[in-house]
Amino acid sequence: MKEGTERNIRLIALDLDGTTLDSAGHLPAENKAALERAIAAGVNVVVASGRCRQALPEEVIQIKGVQYAISSNGAMITDLRSGERIYMNCISKDAIRRVKEIVEEHGYMIEVFVDGTAYMERSIWEDIRDNGIDYRRREYILTTRNPVDNIIGFMMDHDEEIENINFFFEDMAEKPAIGKVLSQLEDDATLTTSFDHNWEIGGKTTSKAEALRQLSGILGVETEEMMSFGDSPNDIPMIEAAGIGVAVGNAKEPVKEAADYITLSNDDAGVARAVEKFVFGE
Repeated sequence: MKEGTERNIRLIALDLDGTTLDSAGHLPAENKAALERAIAAGVNVVVASGRCRQALPEEVIQIKGVQYAISSNGAMITDLRSGERIYMNCISKDAIRRVKEIVEEHGYMIEVFVDGTAYMERSIWEDIRDNGIDYRRREYILTTRNPVDNIIGFMMDHDEEIENINFFFEDMAEKPAIGKVLSQLEDDATLTTSFDHNWEIGGKTTSKAEALRQLSGILGVETEEMMSFGDSPNDIPMIEAAGIGVAVGNAKEPVKEAADYITLSNDDAGVARAVEKFVFGE
């Protein structure tokens, strides 16, 4: 692609953590300005996050003109203006039952996303509150996770409406072994990861890409008119589904390999640079 090549972009899909947000979890002013400029030019700017709906940052979803949010790795699409859920794609009851068996056998720590909200075991939440946590942002956990007394019982009580199950662990050396166990679920669910210390289970056909296809159909946007941004493996389907898939400079290597273009890092407002390039030809 030539520098300064303007494209007919009508929809921009944004991963948040590690992509649109900087390493401190904030929205750089340059990104905000570029997105506001794109919206003013008639582009649909869509959040596409692994976060549940209630954990989406206000500084992004309050940008005037941001109307739609894809959350829980594609399990939900919300019209932010009306609050209406216009699409849902949850995990099957059979897969939930198998997750229960795996968690009880191996003792994995999990979070469960239901109705746009994330829940975790109260004892773990309280330990993070009292003693901190090294591999995740403490304040993010305390403000976006709701503690319950029995996360397995809670999961089974809501087994028809679970959007996502997040398995998290401190020691990254455990990741391959945990992934191998969870791969048993791949006939009935999707297995992906959004940061170094987790695995995530979603519905069998759930992905940011599938949600983006659903939304683009509603909006009448063609594949070649979409640009998507990401940094982690859960973003790869969305990057591959868009006419222009963009990886930020800090993205994992498989994400860069899947992308059409690699922009600057999330700490260098890489989203703004790619918007300027492909939307405005600068």
